[in-house]
Amino acid sequence: MQPQDFVEELDDLDDEDIDKLPDFLDTEQLTEVMEEADDETRQRLSEHIDDETLLEMFEDMSKDDIVDILGEMEVYRRKRLLNKMKAGDRRIIHTLLQYPDDSAGGIMTTEYIALREDRTCAEALDTIREIGPKTEVIETIYVTDEDRMKKLIGTVDLRDLLSSPRNKKLNEIMDDQVISVEPEVDQEEVAQVVSKYDLQAIPVVSSKGSILGIITVDDIIDVINEEHDEDIAHLGGTSAEEGLDTTLFESVRMRLPWLLVNLCTAFLASFAIKIFEDTIAQVVALSATMTIVSGMGGNAGSQTMSVMIRELATGEVKLSECWKALVKEVLLGAVNGAATGAVTGVAVAIIYGNPFLGVIIFLAMIGNLMVAALFGFLVPLILESLNADPALASSIFITTATDTLGFFIFLGLASAFLPLLK
Repeated sequence: MQPQDFVEELDDLDDEDIDKLPDFLDTEQLTEVMEEADDETRQRLSEHIDDETLLEMFEDMSKDDIVDILGEMEVYRRKRLLNKMKAGDRRIIHTLLQYPDDSAGGIMTTEYIALREDRTCAEALDTIREIGPKTEVIETIYVTDEDRMKKLIGTVDLRDLLSSPRNKKLNEIMDDQVISVEPEVDQEEVAQVVSKYDLQAIPVVSSKGSILGIITVDDIIDVINEEHDEDIAHLGGTSAEEGLDTTLFESVRMRLPWLLVNLCTAFLASFAIKIFEDTIAQVVALSATMTIVSGMGGNAGSQTMSVMIRELATGEVKLSECWKALVKEVLLGAVNGAATGAVTGVAVAIIYGNPFLGVIIFLAMIGNLMVAALFGFLVPLILESLNADPALASSIFITTATDTLGFFIFLGLASAFLPLLK
């Protein structure tokens, strides 16, 4: 089996089976499995592998994967393993552990090839032959200046290196337009940069321009998948950490707070209905039809919100630059409201035998879908400007707006034209 396929089968194994894996797999196979596993599976595997075997595996693993494994361990075992490592490896891993998991520094690896600008192509190729097997990427050679600061000044593609004269220096064939990020940059922003410039790897540099590590495209794919899962979970008011095997207590802890927030906002919609309870009491049909208006508003708001969250995920969006798009969304809400309102109005007029009720629901549908478009557009933008996750809280505020204002618009129109409804 391929390591990736084998990892999928591990979920079906109990702890006793996992405990026997080191007896059936050699160190190289265990390393391949560990590299392909997700964080939860890695943690589970590491608990059933002794320190000596784990240290032997670490010798063939990239530093960023080692950091991910150590970061999930209990502190006392992490320290024990670090103390048994070589001084150079220990220093690098200590440095990587200082960065947040979701930052450029947290996902970078230190296994890259960086050569001084005064090296010739022949010398560069000799170095690649020597250290290439230990590095994660050899397609791109990073070029630094001649001082000890290792300031990144350019990159050389391996193809250009192979096709250049042996005595030519790297600074003569390098590309000095380097795209890089600093270690504190969020991983989602890093993924956007890599996607924008079609990079196979992106260097991470210090504030002074010294190269600290690189982030490879396979790590970027993991980030994209992770952020996607997180956004989908947040849209539903849950956490990406929750699964079917999550304990009851953890599921309650993750879901209940947002349900309570939803409950509080639901009282606003209830208050709007209470204001017009006399009107509803006189025309019972209103109670059966007003939920149509609020429901359609919620659906329309979710459509606009989904478009905005996708735009925010792929790049920076500013209201000052997209006011035309806002106007378009509001007009789209009016058109969709008129279309759905006309269908609903005709159906309601026939069912209840009152054309004026159909006209009111037609006008209310237009108004509420315009409100839905407005809030669906602005709420994610406002949350983003406040450094809050727009995917996490947008739906709550948009649903509150469409329910509350939908009821208010519909029942307000009904109150104004009450004599025509009786």
